[in-house]
Amino acid sequence: MTVPTCYDEGLAIAQALDPEIASKYIAHTLVEDPEADAVADLLASIEPTAAARFVSAAMDQDQDELARAPRVLRDFFDGLETVPSWVDFSAFTPGIRMFHRNSRLVLAAFVAGTLIEGFATNIAKSFLITGRLRESGIRRLKQNNRHIVEIFIPGGLQRSGDGWKLSVRIRLIHARVRRLLKHSGEWDEASWGAPLCAAHVGYSITAFSARLLHHMEKLGAKYTDEERESFMAIWRYSGFLMGIPETILYRNEEEALRLFDVGTLCEPAPDWDCAVMANSLVNAAPLVAGITDPGGRRDLANYVYSVSRALIGDALADSLKYPHRSTFGVLPWFRMQGRYNRWVAWAFPKYARHNNYTNFTGLMEVSEFDQDGISYKMPDHVHDEESSKW
Repeated sequence: MTVPTCYDEGLAIAQALDPEIASKYIAHTLVEDPEADAVADLLASIEPTAAARFVSAAMDQDQDELARAPRVLRDFFDGLETVPSWVDFSAFTPGIRMFHRNSRLVLAAFVAGTLIEGFATNIAKSFLITGRLRESGIRRLKQNNRHIVEIFIPGGLQRSGDGWKLSVRIRLIHARVRRLLKHSGEWDEASWGAPLCAAHVGYSITAFSARLLHHMEKLGAKYTDEERESFMAIWRYSGFLMGIPETILYRNEEEALRLFDVGTLCEPAPDWDCAVMANSLVNAAPLVAGITDPGGRRDLANYVYSVSRALIGDALADSLKYPHRSTFGVLPWFRMQGRYNRWVAWAFPKYARHNNYTNFTGLMEVSEFDQDGISYKMPDHVHDEESSKW
């Protein structure tokens, strides 16, 4: 097996824990997405407005417009019409119920825990090169929020649901960005493997599901075993729609956590690229929450740093160059704030006030809803600041 050079040291460590999963993870650092990549090549050769129109027609099943679309695009969407035998839409209901009951904690756990852990890997490199959290970070985070909300809407992952469309949209964007990175001269494939490889997308979905459950629980979320299993099933199908090969797509929570742990060992130690992306994310949270006052932004960022350090642990936080601070009592205080704010909102709704807790947990309410519906425009330059709006 060809091993990208940056994984040499990590692979040896991971194989001591689980040689089969470690080898599978590394093999998938070279796996791309041939079907979506073919669509990306096609769309790059078409005038951008026409390309977006064809994708929109395919998403919305506009047969008249779709009849004029190239065969490659039609074949790609035809391949998504068959729902895998392991998908049971009726089993999604408990997970949807749990999500909405704990929705204010979901994005707090996502931003302070899950995304940070993802940026502690080579996943950070594609974001740093493209500048997706540098120039258009607020819009990108709001788009992420929208995707999460839509897959947990009843029927959202059905063929006509926006959760289905946004999951497939992510797959096509990955393919476009992969193409841009491969032609940019800035991606070191011999060292890092394929850009936006199957290993990283498969790793990400374990973080979005199993690790997110773990972080949500630390922040005070409550759920049953049935809800937990359902939550995992929803993310699994969304991951399938995002193009993750079933060879590295988890089947249950235990398998997801194992893949996450082994994948983390395979990844090189966090470097400056990781630190830049992690700190950019923390400092973007106040802007996403709509706080423009410098003092208010600084206070909320410091609050997010404290919660994040408590979730990911001191060792990882230090490697990401977080500000040094004690995490003693941070999570119990966070949970107590949650109980207090829920009580105030119930007992004295007129006196409910904004504070760091409510601003942070209110991030889920900030999503990107374009007036004209979902945009299927694609980036046309590897650097986000030089790309057309998409």
